Parts: sequence; C-alpha cells; structure tokens
Amino acid sequence: MTGAAGEMPFLDHLEELRTRIIWSLIALVIGIGVGFWVVQHFQLVSILKEPIAPYLPNGGKLTILNPTDAVMIVFKLSLVVGAVLASPVVFWQIWAFFAPALYGREKRLIVPALFVGLGLFLLGGALAWIFVVPKTLAVLFSFQSEAIAPMITYDAYFDFIVQLVLALGISFELPLIIVILAALGVVTPKWLSGFRRYAVVLACVAGAFLSPGTDVLSMIMMTIPLLLLYEVGYAGALVVHRRKRRRAAAEV
Repeated sequence: MTGAAGEMPFLDHLEELRTRIIWSLIALVIGIGVGFWVVQHFQLVSILKEPIAPYLPNGGKLTILNPTDAVMIVFKLSLVVGAVLASPVVFWQIWAFFAPALYGREKRLIVPALFVGLGLFLLGGALAWIFVVPKTLAVLFSFQSEAIAPMITYDAYFDFIVQLVLALGISFELPLIIVILAALGVVTPKWLSGFRRYAVVLACVAGAFLSPGTDVLSMIMMTIPLLLLYEVGYAGALVVHRRKRRRAAAEV
C-alpha cells in the first residue's frame, strides 16, 4: 500500500535504511583497513607518543601490562583513523536518507554544513594535538616532578589523547550549530545574548564532562574554548540576522 504522492512507503524506508547502513559499514571496514596500513606505514604509534616522551623514563617509552596490548593499541588507532576516513561517506549516507524529508531551504543549508562541520572537527582536533596536548602535559607533569616517577601505560595515554582531541573537535562544531539555527530562524542574536549567562554555566559543565582528567586545570582548558566558540557562533548569527533583514528589506 503506497502513501500520498511524493511519499515513500514504510517498507521502502526500511529497505533504504538497510542499504544506507550497509554502505556505511562497508566504508567503515575499508577505512579501518586503510587506517591499519597508515598506522603501520607511518608509525603513528610512535608519533602519538612524542608529546609525552620527554616526561618518561626508559628512553621515553610508554608501558604495556599485557602481551596483547601492543596489538590492541594498533587496532584502536586503526579504528580511529578508519572512522575519520569513512566519516564523509557515513555523513553522506545519513544526508541521503533524510534529504527527501527536508525542504529546499534546509537542503541548501545541510549540504555545505556537512563539509564545513567535518573541516571544523579536523581543525579542532589539529589544534588540540598541536597546542592543547603539549601544554596540558607540561603542566600536569610539573607537579611534584622531583618526588614522582611516572609510569604511564600506552592504553591510558591513548585514552587521554583521544578524549582530548575528540572533545575539542566536537566543541568546534558549536559555532556551526548556532549559525544553522540562526539561519533557520530558531535563534536570534538577541536570544543568544540573553542566553549568554546560561551558556557560561553550560560551558563549565561541558568542560568538566569533556576534560580527560578530573583536575580543575583540564576543566578550565576545555571550558575556555567553549566560551570563545559560543562568541564566534554569536558573531556568525549576527551576520546571518543582518543579511536576512537586508534581504527582507530589499523584497519590500
């Protein structure tokens, strides 16, 4: 039984969803395979270790506690690299599934937003790796360095790095979300200005949740970028609002 014109029957929706999921899984499997080659060929395990190496004994090597840890480290890193490589295909499959239900204006916003969002995520991750990780490690290892000899496992260090990089990468999506909401008319600069006091509280909560450590320093280093990114989003919403007003005035 078919629905109204232009609508897809429910079973066809399920079939299309299954197809999109299969293509996404295929892309993820291929991405993990390519990620494994990248990890091994470019020695990403050694590269990942470089920021913490100056603070470690034993020639700057991290510790493993199980014979299988080395294999799991390579697999985890391959999974992360593969997920990043496969993300454009996965995002495209998500977009293709929901596109028929969107209006033309929403489609024009979402398509560039997918690519801009990926770029912002990569930018945030790169900034975390280049600036935040070295500074955080330098501060953390400066406490009681005369009395404490660090013995860091690679697994614990890997989780620390991944959480920090992913957290900042995700945080960089905030301005894009605010601009999209402003373009759709969901929020306005006036509303964002009034919401700022609550945004500060939410940024502190998110900073505590996203920070890789339980110390105050890690929370502050995650909270400050969120506050700055909120102001960037506010500035973008202001630009969008002014353009909408000029367009409305020109149509009168």
